[in-house]
Amino acid sequence: MSITPEVSPEQAGFDAKRLARVDEHFRRYVEDGRLAGWQLAIARDGKVVHASVHGQRDAEAGLPVEPDTMWRIYSMTKPITSVAAMLLWEEGRFELTDEIARWLPEFRDMRVYQKGSASQPFTVPAVEPIRVWHLLTHTSGLTYGFLHTSVVDAIYRGAGYDVAPKPGADLAQNCRDWAALPLLFQPGTGWGYGVSTDVLGRLVEVIAGVPLADLIRTRILEPLGMADTVWSVEPGEPRLAALYVPSPRGGRVRFDAIGLRPTGGAGASRLSVSEPVPTCLG
Repeated sequence: MSITPEVSPEQAGFDAKRLARVDEHFRRYVEDGRLAGWQLAIARDGKVVHASVHGQRDAEAGLPVEPDTMWRIYSMTKPITSVAAMLLWEEGRFELTDEIARWLPEFRDMRVYQKGSASQPFTVPAVEPIRVWHLLTHTSGLTYGFLHTSVVDAIYRGAGYDVAPKPGADLAQNCRDWAALPLLFQPGTGWGYGVSTDVLGRLVEVIAGVPLADLIRTRILEPLGMADTVWSVEPGEPRLAALYVPSPRGGRVRFDAIGLRPTGGAGASRLSVSEPVPTCLG
């Protein structure tokens, strides 16, 4: 699906010259090597007012960014997963204060890290159960292994949960593994970015009785006409932009370690990645 203007800037109350300055600003990101390419869209009242592309979607292959280029959205799947959860909440399927162990019993009797090393942690019982609202707000005490900011992160890595997915583990197995690890803090007492939304995705599919990927497709993506927002694409999909990260020497470097692996995820019980991410947004 190509992203192109639907109304003129003037019709939507914009100044076309000032919108052009946005493109001019971000062109410098390509010229100085920070980005290989980009796609920009500005909308008002549901209508695209300004759309532009610049640079290359695959620098090595010399392929330019096009209006229909597909991009990985990774953690922006978190709000989509949260919308799926709130659809069920609106239907009265659960309350935000419900304990998640009601549906995911592996999260009953959680332990919380207090001191010690990753190999010999000392933990104490959780005084408050993990509730649905804790997952929605990242206040559950669950974390990510790749953060490298705490002993608990190291424990996650030791259990096989770093940046890349744990081979052969689906979302149900991920949740069982995470439930066996200590929490970073007592639920509801702090904020920590982590696998909370992954667990929320598993909770949604258990309550709904269908895989999260199917629920999101039928209840959110298809009604909104998001035909190019998918959980994975076939290898070699020509419209998919390559993935790049900052290089320690300046500029950027291709990052195929994640960019070429099948992505889908943690939200999707039939896939095995470390967080819920539809692959592309178009």
